[in-house]
Amino acid sequence: MNYIDTHAHIYSPKFDADREEVIQRAVGNGVERIYMPNVDVATIDAMLEAELRHPGVCIPTMGLHPCDVDKDFEKQLYVMEDWLNKRSFAAIGETGLDLYWDKSFFEYQKEALRIQIDWAKKKELPIILHCRESMDEAIALVKSLNDDQLSGIFHCFTGSLEQAREIVEMGFLLGIGGVATYKNGGLDKVLPELGLEHLVLETDAPYLAPVPNRGKRNSPEYIPLIAQRVAELTGSDLVTVAEITSRNAVRAFKKWEDEL
Repeated sequence: MNYIDTHAHIYSPKFDADREEVIQRAVGNGVERIYMPNVDVATIDAMLEAELRHPGVCIPTMGLHPCDVDKDFEKQLYVMEDWLNKRSFAAIGETGLDLYWDKSFFEYQKEALRIQIDWAKKKELPIILHCRESMDEAIALVKSLNDDQLSGIFHCFTGSLEQAREIVEMGFLLGIGGVATYKNGGLDKVLPELGLEHLVLETDAPYLAPVPNRGKRNSPEYIPLIAQRVAELTGSDLVTVAEITSRNAVRAFKKWEDEL
């Protein structure tokens, strides 16, 4: 079985001691590709170094994480736009909205997201959306700008069935990660009502490790644990989950996948 991890920060310093071994184990567990969402200007070099060492496996995207948005966010976006004009990236992101950590820059976050949505449309790239404690706000903003040029993934989806259906109706996919394995994660009430055709798998490594590794460093090698839980909740088998979610990921990142 082959999997695609659509969201992992494998370039994080938390992997500096054993990054090569982690990637080898992930590949050994059937993970064909690891999509790496950028978060700010400071992470670009490490992300591109991971791509250089593992071409075709570690795939870079470009974006500004909402938690890294401050009054000078336009300076970071200027650097990122320059990178987007210099070389190919698989997606725009990780971007989005976050009302969990700091609400003081929320208006700046919304403006940064609007700019990055515009990039996604112009570059014909999917957008990777972070929506912590801001699902309704993110859905509303994306809906206001949505058209047939915009697509992407609502990363780390933990919302309600109603929110999931709104996202699916907009033509977006849901990124399902370790939270699906948590007893009170809430996805046991959502995933049984959705078809696999709307889902992609992700780890968000090094964060949100699935059971039985909850509380430890997450890793792309744990994708099969997430897939198994998705299979249980959707009444599918593991092979079907791997096949359909991988096909969805290939479709989501079509422009990049076509270049492989």
